[in-house]
This record gives sequence, structure tokens and C-alpha cells, in this order.
Amino acid sequence: MENSPNKSSFLGIRVLLPGVLLSGFVSGLAVLAERLEMHLSGGAWIEALVLAILIGAVCRLLLKRPAVFDPGIAFSAKYFLEIAIVLLGAGVSAMAIAGMGWLLIGAIAAVVGVVLLASYAIGRGLGLSRTVALLVACGNSICGNSAIAATAPVIRADAEDVASSIAFTAVLGMVTVLLLPVLVPLLGLSATGYGVMAGMTVYAVPQVLAATAPVSALSIQIGTFVKLVRVLMLGPVIFFLSLAAGKESGRRPALHRLVPWFILGFLAMLAARSFGLIDAGLAEGMARAATVLTILSMAALGLGIDLRRVMRAGPRVTAAVVLSLGVLVAVSYGMVVFLNLATA
Repeated sequence: MENSPNKSSFLGIRVLLPGVLLSGFVSGLAVLAERLEMHLSGGAWIEALVLAILIGAVCRLLLKRPAVFDPGIAFSAKYFLEIAIVLLGAGVSAMAIAGMGWLLIGAIAAVVGVVLLASYAIGRGLGLSRTVALLVACGNSICGNSAIAATAPVIRADAEDVASSIAFTAVLGMVTVLLLPVLVPLLGLSATGYGVMAGMTVYAVPQVLAATAPVSALSIQIGTFVKLVRVLMLGPVIFFLSLAAGKESGRRPALHRLVPWFILGFLAMLAARSFGLIDAGLAEGMARAATVLTILSMAALGLGIDLRRVMRAGPRVTAAVVLSLGVLVAVSYGMVVFLNLATA
């Protein structure tokens, strides 16, 4: 007698549940660690997203993980992240982006393209695999951890490659937040020019706020908008990577490979926000849900990696990330000068 659909669904959930619960437990530890960090130091220098990867990886290293957890861990790492990317689209308004001016938007897109190619070339030149070089390039040129995590399923990167790329990008991102304000007196940057620089070089939106807050409110506003435009470049980049993957295999890529469903969902949410179908309150709630799901997926990612393999790739990945960030800073400053925003 065949299993009924309801029974099959129940069995499927039962298979996934142990890994999902373990990922949730690690996520909870990461959030608690972030809150403890804020209580002790007044700020979260290491975000829960990164802590979730680290705690998960340490758990994998120290504990013997039964195979019963594997299906739920794989599910959490993939699907929770994709849903989070869709929800993030509700935080972006096309009208707000267009209001910045098409010249600035075009310049941001051009810089992302140039830095993406340069970062990839640096990674390959240092002997990184094509996959790791692409992950580092996307993370550096677009939006750090989120870009790496979103690109990974499209190029079929394994967990160790993703974790090593995110780990070193996250560390350098924190260093950038601390050192970037020094450029204001060194380069004589205006509040607008520094906002553009911060939006182009800092990896995560919360880090943009941290990097611009010491300078001015105008820098915060400009930096946030520039960062959002930069995040939007993730859609076209993943589209072309999907297309390239299909050409390399000699087969026409399937629609879901050519345009991943979560990118279509992201654009749909963006359109809904732009047409007023999603108000600010709902968008804020969706952003919080996206944060929770992202931390869950990163915890699952950490549980799926082998730290020994990650550390073996460390020096070359570190060099690639540092050099790529140097290129990003230089090209971004050139953009600020070109737009005549460098000085007040």
C-alpha cells in the first residue's frame, strides 16, 4: 500500500526536523553571543550572522554529528537563505533609487562591474579555484556575505568555499568600518563624497551605518542609498553567472537556473514596495524576518563545513580579499572624483 500524501509530507518534515532544530539552536547561541558582545562593549563588532557560521563550524569540529542531522542542515542552508533574499526586496524602493540621479546609478553599476572583473582576476592570479575567486569577487564588489551566500548555489560552490570566503570577507569588513573614517581628513572628503565612498566600499548595510555615523547624518543617508543600489547589482550578476554556467555545460540552462526564483521574488518585492503595496512598517517586519532566516542559514552552513579545509585555504583567500578591497577603494575614490563629489 502506497503512502498517502499527508503521510509522505509528515515523513519529509520528520527527516528535516533534527537538522533544522540544530541550526536553530546554533542560531540562538549566535544571537545571545551578539547581545553579550553589545552589553560588554557597547557594539556588535562581530554580527550574529558571522557568529552563527563560527559556532556552527566549531560544533562540527568538536562534536560527532550523526547523519540524521544532514538533511535538515542542507535544507536550512539553502531554502532559508533564498526566502530571506526575497524578503530583502521589500526594503528597496525603485523611486528612491531613481531619485539619486541616473549618473550616480550608472557610475555605481560601472564600478561594480570593473571591481568584479578585477577581483576575479586577482583571485585566479593567486591560484584560487574559479569558484572561490567568483565568491570573493561577488562579495567584494557587491555586498559581502549576502552576495557570497546568494552566488554560491548558482555556481554550485561547496560549503567550505563559501565559509572561507565569508569568514575572511567578514573580518576585513569590520576592519574597513574602523579605518574608513580616517579617509575624510586624509583625502579632504565632503560629507557627500564620504557617503558615496562608504556605500561603495563597506560590505553590509549595518556596517555602512557604523562607518558613516561618526561623520555626518548626510553621509549616513547617501551611504545607505548607494549601498542599496550596489545590492541591486546582485540580480544582474547572478543572471549572467547562471547564463555562463549553462554555456559551459553545453546545454541551454533551465529557467530556474537562468533566473533563480529568489531573484525574481526579490524583484517582485521591490516592485510591490515601489507601487506602495508594502508600507514601511511591513517592510521593516520583513527585514527582521530576513535577518532571522539568514542567521539560521548561516548556522546551517557552519554546521556543514570542515574548519580544517577552510584554514588550509586561508592565506590565499586573505590575500585575494585584501587586494580586491584595495582595488575597490581606489576605483570608488576615482568615481567620487569623477562625479565632483570629493570636496565640499
